[in-house]
Amino acid sequence: MPPISASRLSQKVVVGAVFVSAMFVNILDVTIINVALPAIGKDLGASQAALATVAVGYLVSLAVFIPASGWLGDRFGTKRIFLIALALFTGASALCGLAQSIDQLVLFRILQGAGGGMLTPVGMAMMFRVFPPEERVRASRILMVPTALAPALGPVLGGLLVDKVSWHWVFYINLPVGVAAFVFGLMFLEEYRNPKAGRFDLPGFVLSGAGFALLMYALSEGATKGWGSPIILSTGIAGLILCVAMVFVELRVEEPMLHLRLLRDRLFVSTNVVSMVNSAAFLGVLYVFPLMQQQAFGKSALETGLLTFPEAFGVVIATQWVSRLYPVIGPRRLMAGGLLGIGACAALLALVDGDTAAVLIVVLMFCTGASMAHVMIPMQAAAFARTALADNGRASTIFNVQRQLGSALGVALLASVLAGIGTMTTGGGGAPSPNLHAYHVAFLVAAALAVLGAVAALTIRDGDAASTLRKKTEVTPTPTNPSTEPAKV
Repeated sequence: MPPISASRLSQKVVVGAVFVSAMFVNILDVTIINVALPAIGKDLGASQAALATVAVGYLVSLAVFIPASGWLGDRFGTKRIFLIALALFTGASALCGLAQSIDQLVLFRILQGAGGGMLTPVGMAMMFRVFPPEERVRASRILMVPTALAPALGPVLGGLLVDKVSWHWVFYINLPVGVAAFVFGLMFLEEYRNPKAGRFDLPGFVLSGAGFALLMYALSEGATKGWGSPIILSTGIAGLILCVAMVFVELRVEEPMLHLRLLRDRLFVSTNVVSMVNSAAFLGVLYVFPLMQQQAFGKSALETGLLTFPEAFGVVIATQWVSRLYPVIGPRRLMAGGLLGIGACAALLALVDGDTAAVLIVVLMFCTGASMAHVMIPMQAAAFARTALADNGRASTIFNVQRQLGSALGVALLASVLAGIGTMTTGGGGAPSPNLHAYHVAFLVAAALAVLGAVAALTIRDGDAASTLRKKTEVTPTPTNPSTEPAKV
């Protein structure tokens, strides 16, 4: 049998397989580490503050490298940059597993974040280049697999690995997937470059990387260290100043690192706003729910993971009918309805107590996931509907920047609610006991965020996403402008 060549293998299959695999381990790594932190601290003799840097260092590194990823892919080729990022992430995962001290682990996590920060924007640009607008719903269904499964699987898999093997394996688990995706991509991915990538925007890189990194640090640590602490105030204010300066600089250069002029497109702006609020609400729910189950109800990490996992089933099952409804209903009503569903589920979670039947919690988490599918499928399909092919790399960079900031903002807000009210209370006998009221208020805040996102979704005009609503057979080929078409190598 003759060997399979890149020309004989569909790039939709190749990009989908490589990107889904890489995105899965990247998202999994964010959630699986939380379960392993106590075991890491005990084994390496690390304090709670030192353990926090293991997670925060990764998030800050992500924030630094995401803004540069679009330009790097356009300038040096999406295949090359994606595989470099995947190799860096996979290699750093191995080093994290081999770490002998907390300082080594933090350093290797920063390397992981550098690779992970480039993976998603470059991979998303690859996806939306090989899938034309009329097939964006199909691409969104593919992207939902890692987005749904990884956050739910992380706590379950992490608990099993830590209990049955060791914490080192929460990092080693990335190796087989990362190596297989790298080899497959090296063999079959085709290279694309944008001939108009322009020169490297050093001021934009410094301002955006430093500004987003400082904001991510302040948002990640604010609830723990206190929003009034000097370190949080200084990093937060400095981050905001740098981001404002970045906006002024990027709007005045010909080839900016962050192509903010893309925000002139009302559809792109609307979907990004909805995405940020949705990330805050949904990730906020997934942050508070495990804390309530473990700290208030005394569940183990594995039990909590099993209660969370139905959310992933809800996403996967709902994508089957959402993708069929999208061409008929359009993104506006689907996204608004999905966000109202997330808000309703969060509000109902605010009624959960120690006597609530597990089956009801499972149903609520399933419905939360199903509602999320109604938001994510149309959002990812419509967001790039009016973006030129040559701008996909820069557009995906902006999309991923806001999504990371939205996630951090949601977690920071709900963590502050928990800290402000207090998750423990003193009973009549003086013994501390869990304060369920704090968790319930946090869920209600998440519900309010979801309702706010639904209102924002109503500003979307279905007509702006018309190119993604057409059937493939209805599309009339149009001449390609060679000056805007990325170069295929």
